[in-house]
Amino acid sequence: MRALGPGSVSSFLKIILDVVFAALWIGISILGLITLAAILLGFNPDFLASFHLGGDAADARDGALAELTRNGPSITSGLLAAALYLGGVLIIVGALRRIFTTLTSGDPFHPDNVARLRLIGLMLAGLELGRYVFWAVSAWLLPGVNHVEPSMSLTAWFSVLVVFVLAEVFREGARLRREAELTI
Repeated sequence: MRALGPGSVSSFLKIILDVVFAALWIGISILGLITLAAILLGFNPDFLASFHLGGDAADARDGALAELTRNGPSITSGLLAAALYLGGVLIIVGALRRIFTTLTSGDPFHPDNVARLRLIGLMLAGLELGRYVFWAVSAWLLPGVNHVEPSMSLTAWFSVLVVFVLAEVFREGARLRREAELTI
């Protein structure tokens, strides 16, 4: 099986990336709506109490209301952090989709792929740094909660370096292609 061009492995991977891209948009939309609901309920926690439920449903609602009133800001910030994380992953998948579009068309050393790979590297680094920031902020804002100490992920930082090296390889490939086009 071929690696480049129509009907190749790269076109199959492009289809998978398209599906993941759509799923990420759906996930971010749902998380955004849930975060918005948590923010609105944080301003008016008695809104849930206005629904008339009987028996066990009323008890469950009252427990959820008490939980939301007590932990609303931490729940909302966690939902917002998850949405931001998914947004970063969405940017990475979007850049990969554009790279695989050029691979499917048989043009792997397209000059735009260099910037796309650099964007992927920056987003990977940003997501890893965001993980450290989220841990530090949550440890600072929620001192009584047991937190798992974040470890430095060598795999993540190695991936960042690999992507930046690949960006330079693609930059050199694009340069060589330009030179070959000028050669008679």
